[in-house]
Amino acid sequence: MNDLFWLDTGTGRPLVLLHGGFLDHTMWDDQIPFFAPRYRVIAPDARGHGRSANAAAPFRHTDDLAALLRHLDTGPAVLAGVSMGASVAVDTALEHPELVSAVVVSGAGTSEPYFTDPWTTGTWAAWQAAMAAGDLDASVEAFMLFAAGPHRTLDDLDPEAVGRLRGMTRGTLSKHTPDEPNRLVPIHDTWERAAGIDVPVLAVNGSLDSPDHIGMAERLTRTVVDGRAMSIEGTAHFPNVERPDVFNTTLEDFLRTV
Repeated sequence: MNDLFWLDTGTGRPLVLLHGGFLDHTMWDDQIPFFAPRYRVIAPDARGHGRSANAAAPFRHTDDLAALLRHLDTGPAVLAGVSMGASVAVDTALEHPELVSAVVVSGAGTSEPYFTDPWTTGTWAAWQAAMAAGDLDASVEAFMLFAAGPHRTLDDLDPEAVGRLRGMTRGTLSKHTPDEPNRLVPIHDTWERAAGIDVPVLAVNGSLDSPDHIGMAERLTRTVVDGRAMSIEGTAHFPNVERPDVFNTTLEDFLRTV
């Protein structure tokens, strides 16, 4: 575990907060102090993100998380994730179910996403092109469009939230080069296997997120045994950053039921 960073604070039932791709654990800065008085809050930086080392060998995010939870002698835990973090939570419910008591997802379904909406596919393509060209500034700004979603510009968001997300994105993207190998090992048949997830699953989407991201999260809640979905108005792909008060209350209400 020496090459991975995590926060472990508070006491009580374990609540694991899993950040989005190209971000880091500080995206949960509004959640950690809120939940730590009542829960043991664990917030890792995924491999290759934030303060965790880049991958030196093939790996799976879910195995890193499982190893961390076993190292901390905790579980089963509630796993709450946004975007990539949501897919890691679902993967862990599939691959290491004994470690999971409930799952909260936002803006993702499983680690096998699919995109058909024109805004999403166009934004994704522009971001990939900027990264392939090694243009850090363009990569950061293209990625930041997901924070606004298809219905707004970044000028419509709280500047402090935009600054936080931009700083995290730049910090993680700057750790990588276009020519480095992708050592992430994919997990297969996740949508087919999701029907076997029998712990409670809640989707908390931003109402202004792309139809693809909302659709995948809602599909997950219809696929699992015990799923429900709701949305937070006036937010897109990162509702916990944009409206932390509403997100925290929503998550707290769910935690009381599981």
